[in-house]
Amino acid sequence: MLDRRNMVLLSVLLFGSVLFASAFVEELDDSFLESRDPDDIWLIQFYAPWCSFCKHLDPVWHQIGSELRSFGSPVRVGKSDATVNTALAKEFRVRNYPAILMLKKHVKYNYAGSRTKDGIMEFSDRVSGPLVRFLSSLQLFQHTMKRHDVMFVYVGAMSELKGNYTTAAEELIVHTFFFSATRDVLPKTVTLTSLPAVLVFKDGTYFIYNEEHDGDLKGWINRERFPNFFQIDGYTLYSMGESGKLVLLALVEETHLCDKSLRYKNLVEKVATEHREMYSRSFYFGFMKDSDYLNGLIMGEVTVPSFIVVNLSNDGYFLPASHLETEHHLLDFLKGVLNGSMESLGGNGFSQRIRRAMYETRITLTPLFRDAPGLGCFLLGFPLSVGVIFCYLWIKNRPAQTDDENKLLQHRKKVMNKKSD
Repeated sequence: MLDRRNMVLLSVLLFGSVLFASAFVEELDDSFLESRDPDDIWLIQFYAPWCSFCKHLDPVWHQIGSELRSFGSPVRVGKSDATVNTALAKEFRVRNYPAILMLKKHVKYNYAGSRTKDGIMEFSDRVSGPLVRFLSSLQLFQHTMKRHDVMFVYVGAMSELKGNYTTAAEELIVHTFFFSATRDVLPKTVTLTSLPAVLVFKDGTYFIYNEEHDGDLKGWINRERFPNFFQIDGYTLYSMGESGKLVLLALVEETHLCDKSLRYKNLVEKVATEHREMYSRSFYFGFMKDSDYLNGLIMGEVTVPSFIVVNLSNDGYFLPASHLETEHHLLDFLKGVLNGSMESLGGNGFSQRIRRAMYETRITLTPLFRDAPGLGCFLLGFPLSVGVIFCYLWIKNRPAQTDDENKLLQHRKKVMNKKSD
């Protein structure tokens, strides 16, 4: 009896917590743009009822709404069924599901990171706050460094460089934080020969932007916004494509790395650290545990453990011609990729896009036929049946030739025969 009461009480508490969290996520319809306050900041998810990824995200989305409200955040959280509110989805150019964006002062910021609570909460905090955050003390500077793997800082008074820095922040705030500080709050280990300056702190050190060497400031920030070596997931790999760099990956197991995987991972890290000056302008370095993204890229199963270089600008990739067991072998592989002696595979040409579409169709339908063969046959056979019936009816109802038309055709044939004789 007591157990039953406890179960009922637990059910009531769970139901109440769901209702409590749901109260902080508003359902938005096509009237949203006309009725919203222009000063409000909105974090919005567009979903489709049939989307499995959206269903997995839904409880996370309600947790985000609840936590942002409990923190006193000015961000309001909403969601919208894009299949019903088509005008709203069209206004925000929703192409896939779930689509996550922030609306701030009529500016839309798209979220392209992992669909996790921490990732989305950081995005919300980053975009909803000041574009460039001022670090007023050494203590605040050190605290901020501990929280960020990569940190961009402008140092100096107002200048043309500060204007370029702010302009870059307007576009790249969706990816990384931007800070400013005065010279006296920087750590004593930082040496600046002139001001103003833009620095990036990462990998336990710092690098100073040099326009002559590094080119456009926004391009430099976009290239430097990742650590020199780190674990890369599918979302991060996709976002790296904007930089124009190649990505060297050690592909390893998801859990319990074997000795060979550990050796490959350490080898990539060593090359990334010791040969940064030579290769950092052309390559990112990392390791990947989840290979689903790469399986789709190569249209097959990648070997684990192994090495691969990915060219995200054209969906191409490079594979070593033989096993790479030493640092020298790996460096030769990278040199071959850069000088063109290594064969580039994949790509986004017409034939490759056809092959990729066929591969994705097969990958989508195979589980369906395996788990629900009847439904799979229906979904595949129904459109084919409709097409066959349509062709049959079109042929059957096609107007027959009249006698006059037949006589005209016979006359034309006789004339052609006489000319040929």
